[in-house]
Amino acid sequence: MKTAKTRRTFIKSAGVAAGGLLMAPSTISMAGTHRKDKETLALNGGAKAITASQDDATTWPRYGAEEEKAVLEVLRKPSYTPIDALEEDWKKHFNVPYCKAHCNGTSSISALYFALDLPAGSEIMVPCATYWAHITPMRFFDLVPVMIDINPVTLNMDVEDLKRKLTKNTKAVFPVHWLGMPADLDHISDFCNEKGLILLEDACHAHGASMHGKFMGSWGRMACFSFQASKPLPAIEGGMGIYQNLEDYERATILGHYLFSSRFRDTSKYSKYNYGLGLKFRMHPMAAELARCQLETLDKRNAMLKAQIRRLNDRITQLPGLYEQQNRPDVDRVYYYRNQLFLNETEAGMSRDTCVKALKAEGVSLVSAGKAQFLCDDPLFREAKWWHHLPVIADKFPGAREVDKRGIGLDFFTKEMPELNEQYITAFEKVWEHRKEL
Repeated sequence: MKTAKTRRTFIKSAGVAAGGLLMAPSTISMAGTHRKDKETLALNGGAKAITASQDDATTWPRYGAEEEKAVLEVLRKPSYTPIDALEEDWKKHFNVPYCKAHCNGTSSISALYFALDLPAGSEIMVPCATYWAHITPMRFFDLVPVMIDINPVTLNMDVEDLKRKLTKNTKAVFPVHWLGMPADLDHISDFCNEKGLILLEDACHAHGASMHGKFMGSWGRMACFSFQASKPLPAIEGGMGIYQNLEDYERATILGHYLFSSRFRDTSKYSKYNYGLGLKFRMHPMAAELARCQLETLDKRNAMLKAQIRRLNDRITQLPGLYEQQNRPDVDRVYYYRNQLFLNETEAGMSRDTCVKALKAEGVSLVSAGKAQFLCDDPLFREAKWWHHLPVIADKFPGAREVDKRGIGLDFFTKEMPELNEQYITAFEKVWEHRKEL
């Protein structure tokens, strides 16, 4: 973790106690952040800090001439060969042995659950705050989701809660790399090895992220990616399944890809199913070409976005009480959907809602209360009629609730916008100068 001299992170607590996150007192003053004249807040009639245009600041995806050319080529010469080409590109880029393109990320998750071939009633540990499609396909394979709390500093699966909820029926652990931040896979992997559990990965937010120099999506026995239009690698729609062993690859493929078994080895138990097993998960070749183009520039694009967010966060997280989604020195994260911040109201001297309101008034239009995407209150996960085995849901999820109380979501700019980036910094610093009156 970088020292306070360069930036501050949301301080990792030993746990959640007395209904609130234990947080270290701020050691950073406002020295160096004051401008010569203390300007009136926009809330009180002063001029807005943001004057630069925000048009096109968050446009995504950003396609160009290469994508247009690739899609036109498919229109002129229709074929499915772009799908095979994407799979080969993917294996080479991420150094994985087997992969299969799917029509979307949800179908790649469904194929993953089918490939597990676990007994009915087997439990799979999943985060309580995630995207619904990470969990709901379990309904069709007689699997039981066990909801694990999230760490309120990383937004990823809490390793200690994971250990507490282990049962004799637990068969697999399926973390998500939320918003592009790698989960603690080194610790989770050690736990899985110790207990004989299967490690899976949802890397739908984490295209190009790594830990210990190893790409996310290559740690677990199987992994999934999404190419939906908002993702770091957007193809409008599409998905990819990653498999470390050949049998998982063949079983996952045969669920949704007919006329494919002829490519399997002669000894495969699935080679006889010429028509697959009744579903069609094939990726659209135009989406495959879009994904191939985006893969070529993925590393450069991730680096640009990361550098721009760092220029912002390294400044604003010097302000008392403001933290960001915690990073680790051995992790290279990517950014997806939002730049997640947290507010310690005691340190900041103002409430989260007041802070958001004041920032919006200054022209920071892309700020909001950044809550956890908590699933356990949704009726889909509570009503027995939708499940062979109801999800296992604890009474309390203090980590997720802590995020709901303290989270601040900030959209990030998807192209270089140095002037706007600097004015966002000015807006934050201006609000903090007035925090006592707020």
